[in-house]
Amino acid sequence: MLLIFGILIILACVLLGFFVLIQNPKGGGLSGSFGGFGNQVIGVRQTTDVLEKGTWILAAIIAVLCLTSSFFVDKNSAARQSKTIMEQNAGRPVQQPAPATLPNTTPAQPQQQPAQNK
Repeated sequence: MLLIFGILIILACVLLGFFVLIQNPKGGGLSGSFGGFGNQVIGVRQTTDVLEKGTWILAAIIAVLCLTSSFFVDKNSAARQSKTIMEQNAGRPVQQPAPATLPNTTPAQPQQQPAQNK
């Protein structure tokens, strides 16, 4: 079931990205590419309204799908998985990490400045 929600969410995200990329914040967008033809048949105002409504609807669909998909997550699967990992590692000794060592460093020698002739 989660696979279906995942596919629907990804599809809605792609469509939302498409809708956002077509829009032009200054009113051009998809309607500007049709030139005068768009004004006569489609209408500039209607095109931007459709794109804006589509953006809001897709954003709402994504939100609803994300919220409802959380109800289908099996809460016991994580507990079972951690339990089986703990059972597998029960007989193994715990390895301690090796302590960090710093390389041998010698204190920096002060540099002597050459004498300046006056």
